[in-house]
Amino acid sequence: MTFAIGLIQIGCFVHKLRLLMVWISQNGSHLYVVNILCFLLTKAVEVAREVNSWAKKETNGLIKEVITAKEGKNGVKNGTMIILANAIYFKGTWSQQFNTSLTKERDFHLLNGNKVKVPFMTSSKNQFVREYDGFKVLGLPYAQGQDKRNFTMYCYLSDAKDGLPSLVKKMSSTSDFFERHTPRVKEKVGEFFIPKFKIEFGFKASGMLKELGLVLPFGVGHHVTEMVDSPVGTGLYVPEIHQTSVVEVNEEGTEAAAVSFGEMAFGCAATVPKVVDFVADHPFLFVIREDVTGVVLFMGQVIDPSLSI
Repeated sequence: MTFAIGLIQIGCFVHKLRLLMVWISQNGSHLYVVNILCFLLTKAVEVAREVNSWAKKETNGLIKEVITAKEGKNGVKNGTMIILANAIYFKGTWSQQFNTSLTKERDFHLLNGNKVKVPFMTSSKNQFVREYDGFKVLGLPYAQGQDKRNFTMYCYLSDAKDGLPSLVKKMSSTSDFFERHTPRVKEKVGEFFIPKFKIEFGFKASGMLKELGLVLPFGVGHHVTEMVDSPVGTGLYVPEIHQTSVVEVNEEGTEAAAVSFGEMAFGCAATVPKVVDFVADHPFLFVIREDVTGVVLFMGQVIDPSLSI
């Protein structure tokens, strides 16, 4: 599930809003069209309750609160007039589900050298797995729907138990890393264990977006004026954008949601077949991707799966 909220904070009443359509586009093709929710703010408590209720429904209960009526972090600010929200839902079932009776507790090694006991899933079936220099990649496909899209969760596991930071650095410095490190052939696995986990994480996304080149909405000027058909819209800008994500992985598949909200303020090759072990008993990175287009839906690091169990 991807869920986004934008807070338009201006000093005057907004007379009219243009219809805002949001989509994810790849090569000119619209992949996902999201629902749009628009609120005219009157009372902060009522608005917060309505937004949170809608978010809970659209994320199937994964995200229960995205905004509060109080000032401060994730709160409705004084002068906020409008909230725009959208949502798409993602829930995938593995094409090869794990047998729950085989799930057993094992040690998971943390980056600080400590260990925790967590439930690990396993299977004796062949897997999309491949070894590279210093790390391995596992691909767990989801069952395909009625269209041509193919979704897969990829797990990137360093050989060294404390090697995730170095692996992430290599990813960020290598162009087309995911395309160049994707297992495309099923291999026979020896030891095969992957932990169940649920991650819930929030952060301020504004700085990251600026680093990626999205700078115009954050500057005072005329960059988002077409969202409001009113003279007061000429001073709209986006001070901050926050995001919260939830991803849960178990024997059946994956359920995921992401929430982001922003405040808008008024201002001036083939390999030799062999048996491959894949034991994810230390921190690893995962990516949920649509393989036809290459669109990445979710990405995260599993540092300590015991925190969500």
